[in-house]
Amino acid sequence: MADQVIPHFQNDGGVETIRIGAHEFMCIGATPPFDHPHVFLDMGDDASIVCPYCSTHYVYDGALKPEESDPAGALWVPAAAAE
Repeated sequence: MADQVIPHFQNDGGVETIRIGAHEFMCIGATPPFDHPHVFLDMGDDASIVCPYCSTHYVYDGALKPEESDPAGALWVPAAAAE
């Protein structure tokens, strides 16, 4: 599992639902410095989950890659990881 990167998603647009292509991910709320504690969320066998901090409803969409979202642009990449 150490070779897998857990995608991080943010909701700067304040939308109610974000469709994503991952069952396991981190929700950060909004782009830093306006983020909430980065929380690991695991849908398990479910098709959706709600973040307990920001109430964003995440829905799994198998047509999306793990780092993709609908609406687009919800993926957040830490600066250190982008280098």
